[in-house]
Amino acid sequence: MNITVCIKQVPGTSQVEIDPGTGVLKRDGVASKMNPFDLYALETALRLKQRYGGEITVISMGPPQAQAVIREAFMMGADRGFLLSDRRFGGADVLATSYTLSQGVRAAGAFDLVICGKQTTDGDTAQVGPELAETLGIPHVTNVCAVRGADENALTVTQDMPLHRLTAKIKLPCLITVEKGIFEPRLPSYKLMRATAEREIKILTLDDLADKDPGHYGLNGSPTQVKRIFPPEKSDGQERWNGPEPESSERLFRFLADHKFLQKLG
Repeated sequence: MNITVCIKQVPGTSQVEIDPGTGVLKRDGVASKMNPFDLYALETALRLKQRYGGEITVISMGPPQAQAVIREAFMMGADRGFLLSDRRFGGADVLATSYTLSQGVRAAGAFDLVICGKQTTDGDTAQVGPELAETLGIPHVTNVCAVRGADENALTVTQDMPLHRLTAKIKLPCLITVEKGIFEPRLPSYKLMRATAEREIKILTLDDLADKDPGHYGLNGSPTQVKRIFPPEKSDGQERWNGPEPESSERLFRFLADHKFLQKLG
């Protein structure tokens, strides 16, 4: 089973500068890590490879520094790595991102299964996986919490839905997005780090893709634009109240009411 896993490098902190002109994150020089949800996607692929054989390809989209997460994937057991990196890809919304990834997935070669994490911690849209499947023209299942089995034609999975758990059988090739906790991700291996230190990461630019129309990528290919984005406000102020419980509870009630955390009903 040949599996492609989509991974992303995300900021390792919430204190990230915003480009005032484009409204996108300034990623250069920011401490980064692999998107935590993608670790579960990669572990799922590794478990399937152990059981059914095949090859794991990881693909990411980002600046040159995003090669670090591909190296990390190599240290966990991935076989091949591709990075979509071109300034013309910058500022993409979820639609342009999924389209760019679909072009990269096709350029990387044949696949039986594409696995994505449920969402990313810097966007939290959970839209790229399903949109990628639609762009590739393959069936997909989201919220996968368990893989029950596979044969040469189909994959059987369990979906964690709001009120129920459903079992679905999906025809290959297909795409799934996996939930956090489907498997416990393994740690990178020092032995694999040494063995894969010189392994090639193929860099793909717009010129390497089948569709070379710049209007389909980046800000030009994004029908939605970010109006405003900002890091969450931090507040480390605190008060310590001492006194009898009735007095403290009354003080807490007044505080919550004054700050409109409580509302009258009726």
